[in-house]
Amino acid sequence: MPVLYVVATPIGNMADITLRAIETLRSVKLIAAEDTRETRKLLSAYKIRTPMTSYHENNKRTKLGYLLDVLKESDVALVSDAGTPGISDPGHDLIVAASQRGVPVVPIPGPSVVVAALVVSGLPTDRFTYLGFLPRRGGARRQILSTVLYDPATMIVPEAPHRVLSTLSDLLEVFGDRRIAVCRELTKLHEEVFRGTIGQAIEHFAEPRGEFTLVVEGQTGARTPQMTGDIERQLDEMRRSGMLAREAVATLSRQTGLPKKELYRAWLKRA
Repeated sequence: MPVLYVVATPIGNMADITLRAIETLRSVKLIAAEDTRETRKLLSAYKIRTPMTSYHENNKRTKLGYLLDVLKESDVALVSDAGTPGISDPGHDLIVAASQRGVPVVPIPGPSVVVAALVVSGLPTDRFTYLGFLPRRGGARRQILSTVLYDPATMIVPEAPHRVLSTLSDLLEVFGDRRIAVCRELTKLHEEVFRGTIGQAIEHFAEPRGEFTLVVEGQTGARTPQMTGDIERQLDEMRRSGMLAREAVATLSRQTGLPKKELYRAWLKRA
């Protein structure tokens, strides 16, 4: 029976590929690549001549049926532009669709920026939460962060260079000045791992360049919930939307752990 192979590829250094991954990429009939330009460099380096087709966020709806048809007769290898497919990329949809049709899905393990960043961070590794790419808009981003404010797990967030300072600022506002490891260009020539507090990271990366992975300390100890600027903004938004005080206070109390009395006093100040 044909197989869908989920193949991990290097996140930077081209030598970080397994022998099994090379063998798999050579043996399948087709490679579905998120970024054919990046994958072509890898195939060229290892003299792999397997045909390739693009499969990314913008064409996944039209390409999904085609790839499922190929899998009726032949093996397919799924690769992302870097690292392990299926995490924060369209490969997840193909994996789900193939498995629902009874196609065996076989992982070919290898590089993962999530694990690489976590293990070099110096932060606890026994429990972690991958938050994925956060929303681009600050309000939505802070709202997501507020839902994990009291999570004791170490948190991992990938981020683009042009948004990293905004994200760090929101982390500081929502979480306070926690410990953080900022991993930049992992396994590449200009690899850097900065360890310190969120505030120190903002000062250090005044002109950020490269691809970033943020590893943030989870809640430590028994912390008393605090009223923050973000919570106050949420109260304002709820008031403007016409939400009743009782409903708004109950909702935010569940999300933040703040007492209803404190939230109600803050609501009245906005009257």
